[in-house]
Amino acid sequence: MHPDRDPPPVAAVLVPVKAFGRAKGRLAEVLDDDARARLARAMADRVLAAAHPLPAAVVCDDDDVAVWAREAGARVIRADRTGLNAAVGLGVEELTRRGVTRVVIAHADLPFAVGLAALAVAEPTEVVLVPDRRGDGTNVMSIPTGAGMTFHYGPGSFDAHRAAAARCDLAVRVLDSGPLGWDVDEPDDLDPPPEWGTVAEPATGTAR
Repeated sequence: MHPDRDPPPVAAVLVPVKAFGRAKGRLAEVLDDDARARLARAMADRVLAAAHPLPAAVVCDDDDVAVWAREAGARVIRADRTGLNAAVGLGVEELTRRGVTRVVIAHADLPFAVGLAALAVAEPTEVVLVPDRRGDGTNVMSIPTGAGMTFHYGPGSFDAHRAAAARCDLAVRVLDSGPLGWDVDEPDDLDPPPEWGTVAEPATGTAR
């Protein structure tokens, strides 16, 4: 390596995953417990696959999720902090200690996730944000580590993350992506544009 050049960035994808049996409670009116668990796992499978060729890490506090993540080839980071923001912060800290210089944080409920590695291609002082299709949440975020970026998932997180980046003197690039912008929280989220296919094939246990 030329001594006057910086080393190439090392990137990874971080996916926070809730216990499959506790996921997607707002879908209870249309999907029973087993169907929601299957859907949550299927979407998480898709997100991990979309990380390729980058290494993936799963931050979780559930034994079954940890087993699933290891079987899928992902690194497991056990969360000992309460809440999504704290868990993501812990995951980023652990990856930073392991030499990762850019982390792509993707929610586990993106049924059409694809091409997450492309979001790792960014300027060293740039944050890339993918809002949900309503422009309120943050479905995917690519950040440089060590810049002091804080996490503000929840209602209004897209604007909150833009403000957090500004406080760290980081530029923001917004990527409006149809597939990455489609997450699943409410019953109407199970009806994507027909050309995309279905979120979940009808199966025993669905009440739709």
